[in-house]
Amino acid sequence: MQTYGNPNPTYGWWVGNSVVTNKSSRFIGSHVAHTGLIAFTAGANTLWELARYNPDIPMGHQGMVSIPHLASIGIGFDQAGVWTGQDVAFIGIFHLICSFVYALAGLLHSIVFSEDTQNSSGLFAEGRPEHRQAARYKLEWDNPDNQTFILGHHLIFFGVACIWFVEWARIHGIYDPAIGAVRQVEYNLNLNAIWNHQFDFLTIDSLEDVMGGHAFLAFAEILGGAHHIATKMGSGALGEYTEFKGKNVLSAEAVLSWSLAGIGWMAIIAAFWCATNTTVYPEAWYGEPLAIKFGISPYWIDTGNMDGVVTGHTSRAWLTNVHYYLGFFFIQGHLWHAIRALGFDFKRVTNAIGNLDNQKITLNG
Repeated sequence: MQTYGNPNPTYGWWVGNSVVTNKSSRFIGSHVAHTGLIAFTAGANTLWELARYNPDIPMGHQGMVSIPHLASIGIGFDQAGVWTGQDVAFIGIFHLICSFVYALAGLLHSIVFSEDTQNSSGLFAEGRPEHRQAARYKLEWDNPDNQTFILGHHLIFFGVACIWFVEWARIHGIYDPAIGAVRQVEYNLNLNAIWNHQFDFLTIDSLEDVMGGHAFLAFAEILGGAHHIATKMGSGALGEYTEFKGKNVLSAEAVLSWSLAGIGWMAIIAAFWCATNTTVYPEAWYGEPLAIKFGISPYWIDTGNMDGVVTGHTSRAWLTNVHYYLGFFFIQGHLWHAIRALGFDFKRVTNAIGNLDNQKITLNG
């Protein structure tokens, strides 16, 4: 975190990241525990939606989100392609079990393991030289070689996830709203189409193109991950480590700002996609496409017949608006932390305002 030259800074209780900034094992523990919380929420919400689902009312009119996502990837259908909710309960319970495993791992990293992976050497012992693998993942926020090494592993994991999705669609099948059933989808690895879809992705109406984009993304992420693991940024292997590459800016605050920018941008893109695209977000599961309106800020409203809508809005409406505003505030967090990473002290603003007030008091006195 930004210290502004203070070797012993103190932070408020709300600055949670400051507690784990220099404790890499605790940092991992907080991430794993957060993953457990997400898994628990997904599993619990899936079971809750399944328990209250009414097959006589369109799914998108019941304010659901977990079950529609499962339906979109072909989970919940019988062999004849009819929606039955089959395997949905299993998915929910599986997420709950995973959440307990993640929670245990988070507790181990927070309570049992060494605070710093640099000292890790097994479950409960420290300092043994034969257990140095974990030390490779020690977080050194101002070390470009360390950061690019960790980034490479993240990219490979994302690439593997994309491959899993592509193979799932090819072997198991996903829901195709054009025919109203689950079918196997082969990916269309057409580089020209993938390039062109950068500019019209909101109107994609081919599942083959969707899978082709994921296949290309998997290749790019795995290749990029291998590149980041194998190369060095700060040692001269890629040329001089300049300010353009992050020199004098790389820090915990900077990494946090980039993370917020990435998730914020993805949330905003998802909002626009969810609002209008009925191929990736089928109308049968999310409700009718939305219309965008402008007030103080953009927002989306339902366009279909709202008679019988259980929650007052379609799943598409609240999913779109929640994504957009979460993304908007993530971007604000990115700007805040990015400016701090550049060295700006926001206390200067409050101090300047305080000085103006004091000057007014002096003049009026």
